[in-house]
Amino acid sequence: MSEPLSLSLGQQFELERMSRAIDATDDPQTLQTLAKQLLQAWHSQKAATQWVMRQQLSGPVQPGSGATAMQPINPG
Repeated sequence: MSEPLSLSLGQQFELERMSRAIDATDDPQTLQTLAKQLLQAWHSQKAATQWVMRQQLSGPVQPGSGATAMQPINPG
């Protein structure tokens, strides 16, 4: 089994910075908008992770097959 993911020091600082910004926000509309943006980002990340896993399970792309190793992810 692989080791669990851990955040880099920079990511930990960014997480703390954003957490404090959320805590300092009193406007419900702003928090609602932020929650929707985070939900979209989370689902986009899940889709990207699933795509990478499918690519790894299907094996390497054969040269000249017309397939590409990376496809853009449609965030919308």
